[in-house]
Amino acid sequence: MNHEEPTANVHPVARFLDGLIYFLLLATLVLTAIPYGTIQQWWISLFECLVFVIAMLGLIEAIVSKRWSLDLSLVVPLLALTLFALIQSVPLFSGPGPMNPRTSISADPYGTRLFAIQLFALTLVVLLLRRYISSKARLRGLIYVIIGVGAASALFGIARQNLQHAPGFVLPALPVGRGFGQFINRNHFALLLEMTLGLTLGLILGEKGKHRRLMVLLPIGGLLWCALIYSNSRGGIIASFCQLLFLLVLLNPMRQLTKDRGETKVGGFQNFTGGIAVRAFLIVCLIGLFAYGVSWIGGERVVSNFQLAATDFSQQEMQNNANTSRKEIWSATWQMFKSHPVAGLGFGGYWIGITRYHHASGEITPQQAHNDYLELMASGGLIGCALAAWFLVVFFRRAQTSLRSQDSYYRAASLGAIIGMFGVVVHSFVDFGLHITINTFLFLALLVIAVQADRLPLAEDAAPSGALRRLS
Repeated sequence: MNHEEPTANVHPVARFLDGLIYFLLLATLVLTAIPYGTIQQWWISLFECLVFVIAMLGLIEAIVSKRWSLDLSLVVPLLALTLFALIQSVPLFSGPGPMNPRTSISADPYGTRLFAIQLFALTLVVLLLRRYISSKARLRGLIYVIIGVGAASALFGIARQNLQHAPGFVLPALPVGRGFGQFINRNHFALLLEMTLGLTLGLILGEKGKHRRLMVLLPIGGLLWCALIYSNSRGGIIASFCQLLFLLVLLNPMRQLTKDRGETKVGGFQNFTGGIAVRAFLIVCLIGLFAYGVSWIGGERVVSNFQLAATDFSQQEMQNNANTSRKEIWSATWQMFKSHPVAGLGFGGYWIGITRYHHASGEITPQQAHNDYLELMASGGLIGCALAAWFLVVFFRRAQTSLRSQDSYYRAASLGAIIGMFGVVVHSFVDFGLHITINTFLFLALLVIAVQADRLPLAEDAAPSGALRRLS
């Protein structure tokens, strides 16, 4: 393990900066969540400037403390993706016509450069969190801030749903009848709550014997789930259900029930069939309970929304040939990828590139693919997909180590972070929530939590116990 050096003999200025940077990172996370999740360009620019200032403070702290240890393996794929985006925006090729103006890979070079700057800022966030989450207390502080942001968003969303009767509710641009919480789009709210709910579930189920913490986390988990259902986001509801199934598979309850059986072939077959039977029974019960809970909390509004799901995959607005269904958008995005399979049409340039393939009146032009995987393929091509796959491989290797940590809290936190990220993986098939700054920030924070155990000191009483021991 690569634990951080003790700070007892560190220069007082470096110690002050160390604490200040940690506080600023948490404050940035909270502030980023407030203005609609930071979607307006000037708020995004303010976020980036704040991250760059914190990074400069980190550089000063490193110079004063003379601690230069920095683990880059997790962020090298992100840095490579940033460099690739910059290359996409550079005019490298001679264009058609007598003047031969030079063109770039990207359909929108300026938008691609903005994407590269934002991705670089988010990469710095990962580096800063990896360096300054240097103890269990700081890891716990980050987790509590994330859960607090989710709970506050849930409470605000429920209050807005019941009390808003005119445009503007605390935030001036919040419309009536659209969005949820501080978000203009209810699906973006659901994505934030999926991550928070997953983290909360991991802490509830992953670490036993913490009754006080359980008494606090259980009501928060109930609040998050109720708010997610109340938001009426189909993708969010399905993703949260998949999170519960994923958790059920990870915990593998049958191992505990059959741990005393012999290791003979017959005993192994009994374990296997018994495990399948128990899981099948639990899954059926979970489906029934989940369906009842959704209909009870969401009522007719949620049920009707699911009944209308088929229209998202059929041709809509035929009168003006707008073709705004997901089916039409996905088809056009796939054609866009096939036309530029190697390097794509540029990150941040989708909204321009898609106009050539989206056969419609032009009254409504898709700004996103409503499927982050298709948009990655269309924007980055095979090169972008390869860089994303590289990043996932590095992450999975680190997360596997954290899940086997000797400290039960680290294992629980890592499990919760993975469950939260899994919700995003599912929801991203039908939406674009990671385009929202707070959701990307939160996703990367969960990523750091999932892998951070290899850099943190173990508690003296750490011992492999509890439900997560069965994962190792």
